Amino acid sequence: MTAQTLNKIQQPIEQAYKPLTPFQLAFRRFKHHKLARVGVVIVAIFFFTGIFAPQISPYPYDKTSIQVFYAPGTLPGHILGTDDVGRDLLSRVIWGANTSLIVSISATTFCLIIGLVLGFLSGWYGGVIDYVVNRVIEIVGSMPGLLFQILIMTLLGNGIFNVTFALAILGWPGWVRLVRAQVLAYKNLEFMEASKALGASIPFIARRHMFPNILNPLLVFISFAVPGYIVGEAGLSFLGRGINDPVPSWGKMLADAGQYVSSYIYMGIIPTLIIIVIIIGFSFFGDGVRDALDPESERAAT
Repeated sequence: MTAQTLNKIQQPIEQAYKPLTPFQLAFRRFKHHKLARVGVVIVAIFFFTGIFAPQISPYPYDKTSIQVFYAPGTLPGHILGTDDVGRDLLSRVIWGANTSLIVSISATTFCLIIGLVLGFLSGWYGGVIDYVVNRVIEIVGSMPGLLFQILIMTLLGNGIFNVTFALAILGWPGWVRLVRAQVLAYKNLEFMEASKALGASIPFIARRHMFPNILNPLLVFISFAVPGYIVGEAGLSFLGRGINDPVPSWGKMLADAGQYVSSYIYMGIIPTLIIIVIIIGFSFFGDGVRDALDPESERAAT
């Protein structure tokens, strides 16, 4: 057998037994997670609907007509029917996804930045910084969340920006605790000590070594935080302290349906089911991410 023939045989064998990267292993575990695949579909539909709401919405969200209180399937051109002022419910649901997406992603981004900065400083430097950050976390954590959010909205007024601020201002302590715990777990390991001994700067260590190692728990935390902000926005809007008309919100749609729910129950069922499906989708997706990133998880292999 010639050397050329031997190489042709060995190359496929080497490729077949080539070790997979951690990302490839996690992705393979994620693909085999059945509920995670369902979650991916739901989350993808939510993001697609929220981003492309202006393009896929059949009507403007504030367009009214004299055709009020039509149930789903009873009025041509209005699949989900119309509300009390003749607005197309399908268009309102689609634009509600846009509102929820803006609020949840903005609140998540704000809390993520605060969590990374304060969590790293607190865990890395300790001392006075750690003491002050922990006392502030305790103060914020002792506040009644919903009541304080209602107070903020009462003072600032309704609107997307104010809702985002009200949700984020009480949501960041959990992110700081997570990052701080991860920093404390990694900062004294050998590769960190070696990097410091070689004269690496703190920003370089954080960017090159620390943040990549705490990415996994952050991804899991994000996947469960986003639906929390969606529900938070819906709750404030339901109480009249969230999004103002005519901007659609699933919580506001549910509140508007309250006075008509006995006669036109579909007005309350539609936004309720949408919120439930979104929460379930993110829950399945978050479980899949957690199991995929945990090599010792038994569910990851199922």
